[in-house]
Amino acid sequence: MSVHFIGAGPGAADLLTLRGRDLIAQCPVCLYAGSLVPEAVLQHCPAGARIVNTAPLSLDQIMEEITAAHAQGHDVARLHSGDLSVWSAMAEQLRRLRSLGIDYTVTPGVPAFAAAAAALGVELTLPEVAQSLVLTRTPGRASTMPPRETLANFAKTGATLAIHLSIQNLTQVVADLTPFYGEDCAVAVVWRASWPDQRIIRATLGRIEAEIDGSMERTALILVGPALAAEGFSESALYAPDYDRRFRPQTADSVYKDSIE
Repeated sequence: MSVHFIGAGPGAADLLTLRGRDLIAQCPVCLYAGSLVPEAVLQHCPAGARIVNTAPLSLDQIMEEITAAHAQGHDVARLHSGDLSVWSAMAEQLRRLRSLGIDYTVTPGVPAFAAAAAALGVELTLPEVAQSLVLTRTPGRASTMPPRETLANFAKTGATLAIHLSIQNLTQVVADLTPFYGEDCAVAVVWRASWPDQRIIRATLGRIEAEIDGSMERTALILVGPALAAEGFSESALYAPDYDRRFRPQTADSVYKDSIE
């Protein structure tokens, strides 16, 4: 018996990996975060599967469902939204599974920032503009922030910021970032990225608060950085005609000249 933790993606039911789909189809028990995982994903569950929405459950209750499945020898599909590597509360479940000697696997999913970037039609890293992406959040009721992980510290780098779980703190986000990026820096808020009712607001740090209404209370991602609106950036050397690379050696003495037969 194994518990298969599966990243169910950002919202669109078809943004699910083939591995994730196949694991769901073979598990007689499915525990899913109903507040964020679309019910259409559950169509992959086998007939007669026990399907439990964990949104109203405590961690102890979730573990009770898992241990009951374990006693019956039933594999469990544990669905979380987005990708499991960030803000999924998976780690505390894995810790308990290890203490119980219950096997598990982890299958990654499409993260929200990737779905948001796709919706915007942008690359978040551009040559000579930004080559780093910072995934972060602001303090909330469920989790505080380590002292050194502040928006100001991240903003000093000039990197593209993907700020999760923070739309309710937009005023503070703007105040923290403006001294470093400037009022004219591009901002995009993507609400419910990839869902049918997805909404996108593009503005600047100086204008974003005026553009956002009260309907975006949660599941909104804030993207900030010059890469969001840059047009005069340099082209990547990767595809330059004179760039010497393994699959396109340029000279007879290239270190890559023997890499292609």
